Amino acid sequence: MEDCIFCKIAAGEIPCRKVYENEKVLAFEDIHPMAPIHVIIIPKRHIATLMDVDAEGMADLQSMMSAAQEVARVEKVDQKGFRMVINCNKEGGQVVFHLHMHLLGGLRLKNGLA
Repeated sequence: MEDCIFCKIAAGEIPCRKVYENEKVLAFEDIHPMAPIHVIIIPKRHIATLMDVDAEGMADLQSMMSAAQEVARVEKVDQKGFRMVINCNKEGGQVVFHLHMHLLGGLRLKNGLA
C-alpha cells in the first residue's frame, strides 16, 4: 500500500528506532509510547487487519510472535512480564490499518481495558 505509514517504515522510506528485524517482520519503538517499553511489531507484507489474515498471513503472525519473544529478551522484560496487544478495526482501537502488535512493558501493568 503506497500510503501506508507502516509499509513506508518497513521499506526504509521513513526512519524508525529498530529493535528487531528479520526477513518477514520489523519491530520498532512507538513514537507515542504508553509504557516505558512500547514496541510495535509489524509484518513487512501489508495486511490491513487481523481479520484479513489468510493462510499465508498465518506464517506472518507466527513470525510476529517469534519476534515478540526476541523483543522481550532484548528489552529485558522476558522474565518480568509484558503485554501484547493487537487492535482490530476502528472500534477495537486500530489507528494504522497495517496489522501490528504492541509489546508493552517496563512497569506493572494494570488489568482492564485501558
